[in-house]
Amino acid sequence: MSDDDERTLGRIETEVALLMRFGEATRRATGTAEHRVLDRAAYVILRHLDAAGPQNVSALAAQLNLDGSTVTRQVSALQRDGLITRTPDPSDGRGTVISPTAAGLQRMAAVRSARTRLYGELLADWSDEDQAALATLLGRLNQALVNRNRRR
Repeated sequence: MSDDDERTLGRIETEVALLMRFGEATRRATGTAEHRVLDRAAYVILRHLDAAGPQNVSALAAQLNLDGSTVTRQVSALQRDGLITRTPDPSDGRGTVISPTAAGLQRMAAVRSARTRLYGELLADWSDEDQAALATLLGRLNQALVNRNRRR
């Protein structure tokens, strides 16, 4: 690896670390309550269930690259809050399938809308091409992370 490659990868590592830090700080500091009606884990679970449909805990854990016990705890909290329901798994009578409730989808949509507005404000002076390039590159980075985690 050349020095230039190493410097570039170091910059990427630093920028990703800062992105994660600033993203969380921005979420906590944003004045609107919409950003805070769901914690990050609940939001990700509800987004996934909305996109992929009802799933059992094992499939959900695999898709989100989380330990099953972690997902079980998060799902229990979501159920207590009325944001998901559990029904018997038709393919395995011993298990359950998790689905978002209307209230869960409503909260998830409120957070997504608030975040979309925030990014619209942050990127208002970026060209459409730069915004599209950022979306593409972030998508590629996320897919590379998913692929790496699946190989483990």
